[in-house]
Amino acid sequence: MSVTAIDSTGSATSTTVSSASDLGLDSDAFLQLFIAQLQYQDPLNPQDATEMMGELAQMTMVEQSYNTTTALNNLLTAQNNNLALSSIGLIGKDIIALGDQLNFDGTNAVELSYQMPAATTATTLTIKNASGETIRTVDLGSQVAGNGTYQWDGKDGQGNVLTSGAYSFSVTGTDAVGATQTATTFTTGRADGVTFASGVAYISIGSVLLPFADVMSVRSI
Repeated sequence: MSVTAIDSTGSATSTTVSSASDLGLDSDAFLQLFIAQLQYQDPLNPQDATEMMGELAQMTMVEQSYNTTTALNNLLTAQNNNLALSSIGLIGKDIIALGDQLNFDGTNAVELSYQMPAATTATTLTIKNASGETIRTVDLGSQVAGNGTYQWDGKDGQGNVLTSGAYSFSVTGTDAVGATQTATTFTTGRADGVTFASGVAYISIGSVLLPFADVMSVRSI
């Protein structure tokens, strides 16, 4: 079990500083300059009232923009914290997620889950390694519309047991009128860790990383 986190606090702070810089002067500095301008203006030629009101309005806009940016950064930080708590709660549970990846531990068979959009008369399961090379194809024959599974024993087309790691699979078939049907595939397994990168949570199943947003269902052990 492992949890790897990239703290978002530093990122949020960097965003706030950048936004304040984009705005130029913050409200305190602007006010100090405005007061200095009043103190050192020519008493025989005072500043125009209309121009003064324009500067005050500009100061108000700077203040509002700065406060809005700060509030958005605080909201982003809170959202990331909630995401962290939700995703960490999946560790140790069996999950089903959208995706074509699968994790083979080098020993145990892996259940491949898919959903056919329509019935097929001929169907092929294709398994590829991390480099995208096809290492095995399986003739599944005819398939009905709906959910289906296949137990992969971790062997290639020559019967050799493959090394542990991440693989991918796809299921395609031909229906009664000759049209190609492509199944929706699912990644299944037990979550053993969570990784946060650039504000996105990824659930790990062995060598496979899945976006937290792709998780469809969770089952307690």
